[in-house]
Amino acid sequence: MARTGESYTTARRQLLARATADPAPAPTVDAGRGQQDRISAALLRERTGHDWDEWFARLDAWGGAGRTHTEIARWLVTEHEVPGWWAQTVTVGYEQARGLRAPGQRRGGGFEATGSRTVAVPVAVLFEAFADEAVRRRWLPDAVRVRTATAPKSFRADWAGGPSRIAVGFTPVGESKARVAVQHEKLTGAEEADRLKAYWRDRLAALKQLLEQPEATR
Repeated sequence: MARTGESYTTARRQLLARATADPAPAPTVDAGRGQQDRISAALLRERTGHDWDEWFARLDAWGGAGRTHTEIARWLVTEHEVPGWWAQTVTVGYEQARGLRAPGQRRGGGFEATGSRTVAVPVAVLFEAFADEAVRRRWLPDAVRVRTATAPKSFRADWAGGPSRIAVGFTPVGESKARVAVQHEKLTGAEEADRLKAYWRDRLAALKQLLEQPEATR
């Protein structure tokens, strides 16, 4: 309200949209590792104002264990002004800590794997590395069937003719860098999630080399 001059109702609607929308997939699940292993208490406090234990205590007092994933993320955004990416991080960390999901597992019981990478190219170039089939084949050999592609924000595709799929989000980091986050969904179990986590770590490294050092890949 203070920044934009919007009414309370309009500003609140914008915050709710951030909490419930499905933009770039944040690193909400990491097969084999919990959020507390990935994000230090010090970093979480720096970015959100509280560390893991403090957020867990607040969520317990609010009744978070009995709430849905969306309700928790929305509460963090609207009541505590936690940015959407970090609201998702805290939500998943809380769900893992309270036994509501295992690392690599979605709240509903399914499994997924994630990977992310910062690449020294503008976000539009990073997006095209997924959206342009000719470029994509140079670093991603497996076939995908594109579902939606919204430049330069998101890319979704079915994976290699199987039941799983990928959701990819892109975030600019200044004018000359961008971050890509891949979420591989609808996996059969923890073993497949672990395998695809390693796969995406390798493929995103190849993507980074292709875009940052194109002469080395010719």
